Amino acid sequence: METWEAIRSRRNVRLFTDQPIPGDHLDEILEAGRRAPSSQNWQPWDFVVVTERSRLVELSSVAPGAGHVAGAAAAVAICASSTLPEGRLRTLYFDFGQATMSMMLAAAGLRIGSGHAGVADRELASAVLGLPDDRLCAHIISFGYPADRELSLIRRPARRPLSEVVHRERWLADTAPPPKAHTAPPPKADIRDTYAFSGGHPASPSLGTPR
Repeated sequence: METWEAIRSRRNVRLFTDQPIPGDHLDEILEAGRRAPSSQNWQPWDFVVVTERSRLVELSSVAPGAGHVAGAAAAVAICASSTLPEGRLRTLYFDFGQATMSMMLAAAGLRIGSGHAGVADRELASAVLGLPDDRLCAHIISFGYPADRELSLIRRPARRPLSEVVHRERWLADTAPPPKAHTAPPPKADIRDTYAFSGGHPASPSLGTPR
């Protein structure tokens, strides 16, 4: 399956067949995660691959929405350090999102379904996965062949239309104010007035708890 077709065919799958995933296909999915973009090439992830049925069933209890893990052919737990440098939490979630989507798209290209879940019971996840004390499991992705219908092109996705979500050049292009008369440019503001520096990199203003 080509990339554009994989993007348009991917959907969350929560019911899987008993068919195992070939080892080379599983490695291809993991390689996609390893190659995912990462801020400043941080690569904060470690992946724990689980294929044993009893362990998958245990992992399905780490969160109310993780039940699909029990029936998957495989699951990938995305793990991080339990102690992060100050200000790195937002970057961690952004990087993990990119690794997650890279693996899910790689799976779709192989006609393998996937579903993602958060982790509420981190202690249970750590025990099942045998994580060291300085690591925690942040997310779990289940993989397998869909039991309901195979992945195919979704012609009418349940998404807002492109014309509604895309704003070109500026949000309200048709109500742009008339151009102002040419004036001398204002003096440049010192970036240090807006951002506090730490370790040579500007720290963004607080955006609240990431979701």
